[in-house]
Amino acid sequence: MSSGIDVLCTRLESYLTPDQIADIRRAYYFSEIAHAGQFRRNGAPYITHPLAVANILCDMHMDHQSIMAAMLHDVIEDTDINKAGVAAEFGADIAALVDGVTKLTQVHFSSKAEAQAENFRKMMLAMTQDTRVIIVKLADRLHNMRTLDVLTPEKRRRVATETLEIYAPIANRLGMNDIRVEYEELGFYALFPMRAPLIKKAVRAARGNRKEMLNTIKESLEARLAEEGLSVRVMGREKHLYSIYQKMREKRKSFSEIMDVYGFRLITENVDACYRALGIMHNLYKPIPGQFKDYIAIPKANGYQSLHTVLKGHSGVPIEIQIRTEAMEAMANNGIAAHWLYKSDSDVFTNTSQTRAREWMKSLLEIQKNSGDSMEFIESVKIDLFPDEVYVFTPKGKILTLPVGATAVDFAYAVHTDVGNTCVAARVDNRLAPLSLPLSTGQTVDIVSAPGARPNPAWLNFVITSKARASIRHFLKDQQHSEAEDLGRRLLEKALSAQGLSLAKVAPEPLQVLLAETGLASLTALLEEIGMGNRVPQIIAARLLPAGQQMLAGESKTGGKNRGIAIRGTEGLVITYARCCRPLPGDAIIGHLSAGRGIVIHRENCNNILAEWRDSPDKCMTLRWADKVDREFQSELRIELQNQRGLLAEIARQATDLDANIEGINLQEKGAQHGIMHLSLQVHDRIHLARIIKRMRTIKGVEKITRMRA
Repeated sequence: MSSGIDVLCTRLESYLTPDQIADIRRAYYFSEIAHAGQFRRNGAPYITHPLAVANILCDMHMDHQSIMAAMLHDVIEDTDINKAGVAAEFGADIAALVDGVTKLTQVHFSSKAEAQAENFRKMMLAMTQDTRVIIVKLADRLHNMRTLDVLTPEKRRRVATETLEIYAPIANRLGMNDIRVEYEELGFYALFPMRAPLIKKAVRAARGNRKEMLNTIKESLEARLAEEGLSVRVMGREKHLYSIYQKMREKRKSFSEIMDVYGFRLITENVDACYRALGIMHNLYKPIPGQFKDYIAIPKANGYQSLHTVLKGHSGVPIEIQIRTEAMEAMANNGIAAHWLYKSDSDVFTNTSQTRAREWMKSLLEIQKNSGDSMEFIESVKIDLFPDEVYVFTPKGKILTLPVGATAVDFAYAVHTDVGNTCVAARVDNRLAPLSLPLSTGQTVDIVSAPGARPNPAWLNFVITSKARASIRHFLKDQQHSEAEDLGRRLLEKALSAQGLSLAKVAPEPLQVLLAETGLASLTALLEEIGMGNRVPQIIAARLLPAGQQMLAGESKTGGKNRGIAIRGTEGLVITYARCCRPLPGDAIIGHLSAGRGIVIHRENCNNILAEWRDSPDKCMTLRWADKVDREFQSELRIELQNQRGLLAEIARQATDLDANIEGINLQEKGAQHGIMHLSLQVHDRIHLARIIKRMRTIKGVEKITRMRA
């Protein structure tokens, strides 16, 4: 294969020094020896793959270290040579690049999905240290996609799916459009071997029919630009197959509807000429309202810059126009790789795609820090890889780019994690707006925060950015651990106090034995397990008693009755109030330990808790309300009433007058003159609810009110 390396080295002479080319040649021979006896599925020597990857990177004018890493990228994974061996031969930088691209083959995973997720996390974190890791990986995947034919149909589909779901979006996120398009075309053929050729044939036929119209439009554009003395290169813009297929599926349009749009790209000398060309186009044909986008003033998240407009041509034919400079064209096609491809010509690439890539990588580190495991991390990043953007402003005029559908909470976390965690309200264009309201381009968002505020678990139902989701989950996990430890301590202290003992007086020996038997690292971990309902406090207390002392059920050593743990209402995520009976302060209550949820509180006479008591009496415990309960509780009333005008408004007014927040109203017909209302409302306690019921019974037309239970 020496001729292959000779050809590559000849190509590299255009931009690398002789010493750098010599290092690449040395890496090639090292890899060739390491892979000796290994072959690709098509029967070619294995070294042909690293050489092909190196050629792809040469096309991008990547630096010599990246091309050396391409030569060596499978050495650690597929041979006996380890990272230290590569470092000893080529240095720590090359070894780090190679290791970043290498899969985790020595670690055992419980499933293929987990292995994929962990390998992806490893690669993405290596990328945050050195951008070149992902470029080498994208080139590696590109050559694998070009040689998919030799794989079995099942593996071909798996690799193609992974490429379309992960690698194509990453290439898009980094602005590497040429690679993304090739990924999508090759993936489309692999996944849909019947549909792809059919669409290709239809495109070829349509192109022939469109040729005359394309030439006519192109000539009219060029003539008008020339009249105005503007030097512009006009190109017809072809849609690629996968993009046509996606539009047909997502927009439910026929092939002919999609092909009816004519696309052109105008390449100018500078930014000023872009805006002049836009004015000329709008004078030549009528622009379609709402279709103009200025990505020069506000670039996309991946650094892409261009002016987009849609015009109505002769006979109502839609004409899509993109206007950009030569530098923007290079950026649109090569993205982050344009930094290497054109770095000697202009710093524009460093200031756009590189900067935005670094910002994205910084956000990846935050997501990684807040993610529980690799599966959660990969799901978060996948969300982040499909950003149809909206552009919103901070009160000081800074532009933030968010995905379509992002809310004020997403905006708050984009500003800073602490702003998101303490967010309580939002002003959109100087008006108070719900935190869940999706934002639109051009809006100014001002976040109202409070020092003692904390994230609401309900936010997870509407936030869409991975940073917001990961940060909320991270906070709630920490909060849950803290609350679980506090509740677990109270439960264990209560169980021990029945024996005249306290946690402070427990001897170290039985505690250490118990921790060793349960496999828990510390007393804190044990208390969290109790608080989360995974361990029964009475059983743990019995095992902590001095030898020979028996647990007494219900009676304390002083002879007093066990009054139960006081519920304050501030226990947070480790206390759940049963929806079947909706307990309120003032009700006699009982608790049931539920694994992973802590204590579920029921009313004492609830049928469900009676069933639980029979099934697991050791997991049920007596509870009581604290003297001061600091929260509101949901309750539901069943109201039988006459169908008369204004009655619903009067019921709602009376509830509001008595400081009850109405959460939901459901009306059912019960004959022509009567109906049944289910009223869901927030109240302070049983006395508060009794006052509301008493007041509503005085309303004319209300016949009967019942507090609902399951």
